[in-house]
Amino acid sequence: MLAERKCNCEPLHQTGFAPADRHRPAYGWHNRQMASTSFFSPHRLFRLAVAALFFWVLLSSIAVLTIRFLPPLTTAFMVERWVEALVGADEPVDIHYRWTGIDKVSPRLPISLVAAEDQKFPTHHGFDLASIRSALDDADDGERLRGASTISQQVAKNLFLWNGRSFVRKGIEAYYTVLIEAMWPKHRIIEVYLNIAEFGDGIYGVAAASKQFLGVTPAQLTARQSALLAAVLPNPRGYRINQPSPYVQRRATWTERHSDQLGGAVYPDT
Repeated sequence: MLAERKCNCEPLHQTGFAPADRHRPAYGWHNRQMASTSFFSPHRLFRLAVAALFFWVLLSSIAVLTIRFLPPLTTAFMVERWVEALVGADEPVDIHYRWTGIDKVSPRLPISLVAAEDQKFPTHHGFDLASIRSALDDADDGERLRGASTISQQVAKNLFLWNGRSFVRKGIEAYYTVLIEAMWPKHRIIEVYLNIAEFGDGIYGVAAASKQFLGVTPAQLTARQSALLAAVLPNPRGYRINQPSPYVQRRATWTERHSDQLGGAVYPDT
């Protein structure tokens, strides 16, 4: 009989190759999977969203408060116009912008802007609800939806947002409008507006516009010249201040008349 050979093999459970181990996931991979699942958990995503919202509110509030005291270096609309010319088919455009304090601007201009754009500006809190309801009623009757933005809303839009009519943009515009109305006095709002409004293609603010189109300083603007500046605001790239169309002339006449009715150069201390 053959002698039985003695086997020195270790049991499978001591070698680390037990059958059950073949179906057990690697420890590192299992940990990574658990960490990934934990990171994208609804609770964690909610906390991240709240933190992001908090920091956005904080940074936007700091930006608005800063412009309460310091002139803006540029605006979102200026940057958008520059990018349009850079990447689009338009000819390159030079951005002309220079800040001028309201104390160096003819008192006829602020009241012309109010007369032409927002006659309830001294009394509302950022939104003209009656004009908004009227615009919505006209739209329900089949008419084209017209704008009902106040000067405060236009400041918010020009400073921080982009062109467009989406509900998202309007919602963000409303948020910035509330911040501006809460942090700035009215005279600061009108001062920023007359400095950042577009009066011609690439021409932003009264300093650049009065020099480019009228050959005068902001302090030298007459009632008629102020009315012409205000008259082109609905379409500054289509209307001309130095060569006004009959429509712009009529609109300027209307603005000048309403400016006088609102007090002329004696603008209320807001």
